[in-house]
Amino acid sequence: MEEKSGRKYFRERMDSMVRTIREEIRTGKLKDGDFLPSEKTYAKSYDLSNKSVRQGLDILVAERLVEKIPRVGNKVVRPSSEARTTVRLGYYTSLLEQAALEPLLEQFQERHPDIRVELVPLPSSHTAQALRPLLCDGHIDLLTLSAPGFADLAENGGTEELETLTPDPQVYKFLTETMSDNGELKAQPFVFSPLILCYNRAHLRKMDVPEPDSGWSWDDLFEYSSRLNVDNERIGFYFHFPSYNRWPVFLLQSGMTFRRDEEGRIGLEGDGLRNVLRICQRLIARQSGFPLLLSEREADAEKLFFAGKVSMIMTTYYSLNAYRQQTNVKYDIAPLPFGSENRTLLLAIGLAVNRMSERKDSAKLLLDFLMSYRSQLAIRQATLSIPSLKPAAEWTGYEKMYRPSRFHLYREIIPTFAPHSRLKLSIEELQLFQREARLYWSGLETEEALLERLGSMLSRTADR
Repeated sequence: MEEKSGRKYFRERMDSMVRTIREEIRTGKLKDGDFLPSEKTYAKSYDLSNKSVRQGLDILVAERLVEKIPRVGNKVVRPSSEARTTVRLGYYTSLLEQAALEPLLEQFQERHPDIRVELVPLPSSHTAQALRPLLCDGHIDLLTLSAPGFADLAENGGTEELETLTPDPQVYKFLTETMSDNGELKAQPFVFSPLILCYNRAHLRKMDVPEPDSGWSWDDLFEYSSRLNVDNERIGFYFHFPSYNRWPVFLLQSGMTFRRDEEGRIGLEGDGLRNVLRICQRLIARQSGFPLLLSEREADAEKLFFAGKVSMIMTTYYSLNAYRQQTNVKYDIAPLPFGSENRTLLLAIGLAVNRMSERKDSAKLLLDFLMSYRSQLAIRQATLSIPSLKPAAEWTGYEKMYRPSRFHLYREIIPTFAPHSRLKLSIEELQLFQREARLYWSGLETEEALLERLGSMLSRTADR
């Protein structure tokens, strides 16, 4: 049993004191200009040392709720609504669900009544061309930034518009590297997910198919998914092929990096790339007669899976959030099958402060709040997304919702993670690659013709 004088005991009492004072200020019980009771009074009421009381009051000073006046006392400085600062947060709308963002922002505004957070939806395009105008005109103060979006900004010199941040040693190192440019952290990693395989355990058991493991190749998946197919009822494996956050994993698994020579040309020779093209063609052929294949919605794969129409899907921790309250399908997750190399696509979202903002201090306060252990733990407990703060991500305890038994699988496959940027292709070039490969995948072009045309077109993009 922990001693009463233990650090945990004092921390709990100090937090209780801070919460009480904050609530009294928020509700108006303590008004602007009022002086707080003496530090000795708080020390006695909460069984704290004077030092612990001062530490707690320092938190309220940092939140701009209290002002310390030397030799006088601690005065409430709750600002009027007219004096509030408005921080514009550029955000991906998916984070409302994937990171339980709204409750977090409500908590922030309760702690910082002088700061109002205005949500500004970001464009669906993650390119530097779409993001830079928002930064340069000061339209947003803090923004969420995907790993591909960050890489595109870095490639086009856009990270100069972002504040340099201090790396947090408790954030997974591979994420910090993903959000750094020239050795400087420009976006604090917030949440992440690798691409994974999700499967219906009941379907596999009924058809006597073993549960997937890290030894599965794509040939294994083809074999087992065929056994899971049931005519007019379901198919064994499906994913939304057009998704930018799905199909590039096959390029990563080829082991190929699209490096340019001194003239900016890319050579597309080698068996790895040819194998990728053939795997994609086989996947498309197997799904060709399936309803909704031509849908433009990435979320259809999860919808079909949880309707029992698909036995296995390629998905992310993010995407499973839409069905985190369902209890009908008992599913689990596994690593993706491997290709020439054992790789999976790493998806990450960071938080970046606009260097041009006139409200940088307030934006940093919001960033620090979202990166705090309490906020990151709230994400871990309320969603299926993985917070970037390692102690929060690896928390274990009572789960309030269904969670796959292999949820912590991501820890074992970290060495296989690779972001889009590993390919050395821009967002536009990856889109071009997929668009041009469709003729081959449709059986209307040979591999040689496709590779020759792609090599020429990708080389031309380097000259723009």
